Amino acid sequence: MSAGAILPARGGLAPRLLDWMMRHPAMFTFLLVLPIVLWLGIVYIGSLIALLMQSFFSIDEFSGVVKHEFTLSTYAELLRPANFDIILRTVVMAAAVTLASAAIAFPIAYYAARYAKGKWKALFYIGIMLPLWSSYLVKVYAWKLVLAKEGILTWIFEKLHLMWLLDGLLALPVVGGNSLSVSYLGTFIVFIYIWLPYMIIPVQAALERVPGAMMEAASDLGATPGQSFRMVLFPLALPGIVAGSIFTFALTLGDYIIPQIIGSGRLFIGQAVYVQQGTAGNIPLAAAFTVVPIVIMGVYLWGARKMGAFDAL
Repeated sequence: MSAGAILPARGGLAPRLLDWMMRHPAMFTFLLVLPIVLWLGIVYIGSLIALLMQSFFSIDEFSGVVKHEFTLSTYAELLRPANFDIILRTVVMAAAVTLASAAIAFPIAYYAARYAKGKWKALFYIGIMLPLWSSYLVKVYAWKLVLAKEGILTWIFEKLHLMWLLDGLLALPVVGGNSLSVSYLGTFIVFIYIWLPYMIIPVQAALERVPGAMMEAASDLGATPGQSFRMVLFPLALPGIVAGSIFTFALTLGDYIIPQIIGSGRLFIGQAVYVQQGTAGNIPLAAAFTVVPIVIMGVYLWGARKMGAFDAL
């Protein structure tokens, strides 16, 4: 035992290793985070790099074999009308779902932040989070039954003598169809239902940070309720809305299950990736399609960060 030691060194490899790590806390921290770093660096980032590399290859149209030669021709294929329509359709749907989710979530989040207290706030959280606890596929298939021509929604319209309204919606060009379950309108409804909780929670958190005294001060200075909303409440709640839009926009952008089960059959980006890498066997084009939402979300997150959205996450 050394002169400065309090306890004698313990025998065995494991105790010696533990003693050494306790004397070197920096190395202990490094070993603690090493598995996470390896996971992110190899499995996650490594797979993204491999995906990016695949997108710069091309496929031989005659043999179907991937040619491992650098080319931008695969990205040029994304500009073909059929492929560009897929990208445009997905981005428009994601933007529409995000805007509609924000419009629906704001009054709900405002009531929860300003008026719900005690057990009512607990019930609010349970009501918002409860749909997230059930199976994703179960919810989507349940909505397919609800939106079907023989579903409960049609039955409600019939009982309320509003079939003219439903028929008018289904007759709309582009968004309509034979029934809500095979239309873009039905896809839009289900997307909102599935992702709405991801919008409500950040908005509610942002609204809780707005001091009530600021609204009272605006009123004392002569601002109308509308002016108080536009000039005080909405700007302060905007980072929360942008934070929620990160989830709703990104999740809609990459989803392929909802359009596969509910919709008109026209492809979205997620479905195009699935078809190209599975049925068609065109891995480079599937990789190029995958890069599109990555680039879009990269730009979107950069803008969201500038607006302080990350503080509301």
